[in-house]
Amino acid sequence: MKFILNITGILLLVTLFLVGCGNSEKTNNASSQNNSTDSADLNKITLSPEMANRIKVDQLQLVELTARLQVPSQIKVDEQKLIRIGANVTGRIVEVNAQLGDEVDAGTILARISSPQLTKAQLAYLRAHSHTELNARAAKRAKLLLEADVIGSAELQRREAELQVSRAELSAAQDQLRLLGVTESAVQDLEKNGNILPSVAITVSDSGTVIERNVLAGQVVQPSDRLFKVADLSSVWAIGDVPEQNARNVMEGQHVEIHVPALGNAVFAGQIVFVADTVNPVTRTVTVRTVVQNPERLLKPAMLATMHITENPQLYLAVPEKAVVRESNQDYVFIAESNNNFLRVPVELDHTINKLRPVLDGLTVGQSIVVEGAFHLDNERKLAELE
Repeated sequence: MKFILNITGILLLVTLFLVGCGNSEKTNNASSQNNSTDSADLNKITLSPEMANRIKVDQLQLVELTARLQVPSQIKVDEQKLIRIGANVTGRIVEVNAQLGDEVDAGTILARISSPQLTKAQLAYLRAHSHTELNARAAKRAKLLLEADVIGSAELQRREAELQVSRAELSAAQDQLRLLGVTESAVQDLEKNGNILPSVAITVSDSGTVIERNVLAGQVVQPSDRLFKVADLSSVWAIGDVPEQNARNVMEGQHVEIHVPALGNAVFAGQIVFVADTVNPVTRTVTVRTVVQNPERLLKPAMLATMHITENPQLYLAVPEKAVVRESNQDYVFIAESNNNFLRVPVELDHTINKLRPVLDGLTVGQSIVVEGAFHLDNERKLAELE
């Protein structure tokens, strides 16, 4: 009898436990549904007809936008107009005429150099010139003797061969003098008077500005030494580094604007002339080069600048800046529903282009959103939430 009573008590306890669990689950489900409803209600707002008239609503459509990419850049010398000048021979600088910043024309003498090699080359030319004249007279005389039947034709051929060799040696000696910087007039004077030049001039082949000077009088230099740099600064390069994810939108021929902070954010127009075919593995950027006209010499090499690249027009789904409200680092817009009801929805937007924010996620074409008055609408929603 006691055993039966114990079994009955246990069954009663199990039944009560199951009933309690069922009630608890129903309570939790009801609470969850209430929370979800409350969360949805927090993003909803209903306006009176008078206030709704102050809100402007429009449908989302695809619009054509031209994005502008901002790229850090630097002003550099146009290397196609840059001349690196060195010595043609190992020797000692005896005179320096050019200073940093000097404007020079083609043929201007920047410095003069003296060298034992120069003296040897002039002496070699004099010997070659003398041998050539002697062999020319000997060949002429041999031709006359052959006509007089005094010598045979073999002797004439030998004299003519010697003349041909001496002429070749003279030409090589003259080329060597030209390589050393001896002018044509100086070579002619050397032939006539035998005057040995003590030094030769180091000249510039084109006009420009002396932007670098690495030589002093009395300095011993070699042909590998870089003595001067002369550049034409009427046009310069702007070199920029485009992030690799944006490089696909950059191509030769695109218009750019160069903003230079050092010049009060002055703007210079340019055009992209080069886009690198490789990515810098360290910075993950692609180098682009722009030619910028610089007639007033305002742009100076090594200046920092910002390159604004105008991309090709593309279609975007975009919302006006005024339509966006931000809360807790999240962008929202209000979707217009029927009967003056509005729903705040989270969206993912891109950077501003011409006062429009391209939509990345959260909206579709044809939806009606609040384009003006979103800020006031959000304030009304917050007040309703407090009440």
